[in-house]
Amino acid sequence: MASFILTVTCPAQRGIVAAIASFLARNGCNITDSSQFDDAQTDRFFMRVSFASEEGVALAALREGFAAVAEPFGMEWAIHDAARRLKVVIMVSRFGHCLNDLLYRWRIGALPIDIVAVISNHLDYQKLVVNHDIPFHYIRVTKETKVAAEAQQMRIVEETGADLIVLARYMQVLSDAMCRAMSGRIINIHHSFLPSFKGANPYKQAFERGVKLIGATSHYVTADLDEGPIIEQDTIRVTHAQSPEDYVSLGRDVESQVLARAIHAHIHRRVFLNDHKTVVFPASPGSFASERMG
Repeated sequence: MASFILTVTCPAQRGIVAAIASFLARNGCNITDSSQFDDAQTDRFFMRVSFASEEGVALAALREGFAAVAEPFGMEWAIHDAARRLKVVIMVSRFGHCLNDLLYRWRIGALPIDIVAVISNHLDYQKLVVNHDIPFHYIRVTKETKVAAEAQQMRIVEETGADLIVLARYMQVLSDAMCRAMSGRIINIHHSFLPSFKGANPYKQAFERGVKLIGATSHYVTADLDEGPIIEQDTIRVTHAQSPEDYVSLGRDVESQVLARAIHAHIHRRVFLNDHKTVVFPASPGSFASERMG
């Protein structure tokens, strides 16, 4: 049986769930997982439904039929083939922990994506990437070449048909134009000390201030630096007995895990933009393994 994912966002009102369930039942589909949220603050309704077509109804037919259901509710919606892997471009500079973690998860099937390119403004990880049979693109970025460099980056995105850009510690600020062009399709990772500890060595600053928790935040990229809608966060406790080097090591582990979880949520259509924040539906019990193999 073919499996699909339906995502819906619309003004909150009665009858939405009943209309969706009735449509799927009429078309011989069985709901395997469903999550919904009614935001009283924004008066918006969000829903994600996983379902299987038991009678072999094609994706195009489902989309055509659902349009009539969506129109009266003013829905923003999409029906996705759950088996389709998103195409991802990874961008990295000189810190390779997130890149290495993503390549490992991708290689063992824990992160079901197609990595179509890695772009870097340095050559440090060229051999690593090429050894994974992934195209590597070195694009040097300076103040004078920034516009041309971003144009080259966007050509790679377009030519590969990439659905998502992942900034795996890419240490260049993207232009407003690139952020707008890829709105909701660029995910970044940073340490959660921002804006308290800025600069090249935030973990050293945190150590000197006696911080007891360190962490990481993954978010969508907007024109406001490091202030895009948050997808995933986590922290880890540290003590006075640990060194600045321990802080760095633990911080890199947290960053890698948080970024991977954010990507996992995005590729399985569990993240919904809700003004300046997000609605993130958790993977239901027993569904993680099926998502992993999707």
